[in-house]
Amino acid sequence: MRPPVFSTLGCRLNAYETEAMKELAAAHGVEGAVVVNTCAVTAEAVRKAKQEIRRLARENPGAPVIVTGCAAQTEPDTFAAMPEVSRVIGNHEKMQAATWAGLTAPDLIGETERVTVDDIMSVKETAGHLIDGFGRHRAYVQVQNGCDHRCTFCIIPYGRGNSRSVPAGVVVEQIKRLVGKGFQEVVLTGVDLTSWGADLPGAPRLGDLVMRILRLVPDLPRLRISSIDSIEADENLMLAIATEPRLMPHLHLSLQHGDDLILKRMKRRHLRDDAIRFCEEARRLRPGIVFGADLIAGFPTETEAMFDNSVKLVEDCGLTFLHVFPFSPRKGTPAARMPQVRGPAIRERAARLRAVGEEALTRHLAAQAGRTHRILTEGPRLGRTEQFTEVAFAIDHPEGVIFEAEITGFTDGRLTA
Repeated sequence: MRPPVFSTLGCRLNAYETEAMKELAAAHGVEGAVVVNTCAVTAEAVRKAKQEIRRLARENPGAPVIVTGCAAQTEPDTFAAMPEVSRVIGNHEKMQAATWAGLTAPDLIGETERVTVDDIMSVKETAGHLIDGFGRHRAYVQVQNGCDHRCTFCIIPYGRGNSRSVPAGVVVEQIKRLVGKGFQEVVLTGVDLTSWGADLPGAPRLGDLVMRILRLVPDLPRLRISSIDSIEADENLMLAIATEPRLMPHLHLSLQHGDDLILKRMKRRHLRDDAIRFCEEARRLRPGIVFGADLIAGFPTETEAMFDNSVKLVEDCGLTFLHVFPFSPRKGTPAARMPQVRGPAIRERAARLRAVGEEALTRHLAAQAGRTHRILTEGPRLGRTEQFTEVAFAIDHPEGVIFEAEITGFTDGRLTA
């Protein structure tokens, strides 16, 4: 029998959990199945999940199809109703060894417990799933899951549950193991990373975890943190940005919009000036730091003037990498009941915002010509700077090494060296 086929949609955390599921499936002898790890962040993500399920079912005739992930958690009946689907498994269940121990091909075809999706809000712990990372260069470590906030547009808390943190000691031991296996960079990942620690004894903060990792794992060359909520950045995190060269100078910010009234209607915890002030302070502490950001175009009630505030935020914050999301109403969220912007206007605004993002990236790339960067190789002719900018090499290099190179220019959204 052949090993299971896995397909991942959505965020880096999903990609991380797919790697963990692969190990669980292998350990329990699951064979011949198709596993789709879905995303629920937008209605488009759910549509793509259905499309992927149908495609994989056609390409793997007779194979049981297991659907899991955030969309399976929030809309289990939707996927259970698809004729291609054999089992629907929730986000908590997908990470449990007992789930995979019971998944053999004959069982999957039957009707017994076709849907295994429990109340995600009842889950109190996030296990530190130990995987070997991706490739031979960068490892992702899940330190947090879930979210206690209820932004009016977001369905993810209902897919991930409330915030849960992995204890610092578990995180440090995992990173030590990964460094021992030769990884040059570790990325801390979670759903709401800056809420890490709130549920642990003493309520430590993300900055405490970062400082502890850098102190107790001195052989780790590069530590990177994924998307953060800038309004929740704590004192030790800012201290690490200022004083720890092994903490990479790149932050992806969950900003979502540049207009104060829209931010309030989103139930965000920051205002426009808070975002600008954070970027200015981080840049003062760490000259050369770069920022990515999530921005939503066409949120309900958004006028042209409000949208322009998001456009201006790109320059006001000095953003380099944009993730632009056309607003998509999610059933069950307050934003779905607000007055909606018409679809063509949403798409046009998203395209405009992406164009502004491409201009910002081009300015960043052009400014690097002639500079020397420390680059981690991800392939024979591809790597990333400390600022997470892609670099294409003119000659082959070993994968998973860090070396210095002078930037000669840029092409196709990448630096050249």
